[in-house]
Amino acid sequence: MLDKKAADVQVLHVAPLTSVTDYLVIGSAESDRQTRAIANHVDETSARLGRRALSIEGTTAGQWVLIDFGDVVAHVFRQDARSHYALERLWSDAKQVPIPSDVNTPDGNTPAEGSRPRVMARRTSTRKSS
Repeated sequence: MLDKKAADVQVLHVAPLTSVTDYLVIGSAESDRQTRAIANHVDETSARLGRRALSIEGTTAGQWVLIDFGDVVAHVFRQDARSHYALERLWSDAKQVPIPSDVNTPDGNTPAEGSRPRVMARRTSTRKSS
């Protein structure tokens, strides 16, 4: 998300609160077009790393795109839609996972100073059955 200039990216560890997923990744975009571009980038980058999305919803409208990887669900919102739905408030009991500023990019390089790193959350626990 950060590679496509998503704003206010947050990673929430929700596994102790729900059996649906382990992590939520939430980011904002300034337009429908940027929302779709971010979602496409997440999908393509994840596929190159061997992680295919189970489902992608919302790309037609572009106000809120959900990318479901099973253990990680990414939400890309247009900024006004993010304020309206307020997932961070809904999941306020979830622990926020810090996004390290010194991680390596998938190509092995350290991001340039001032740029943002790519983050891929990995499953840390076994999914609970419903």
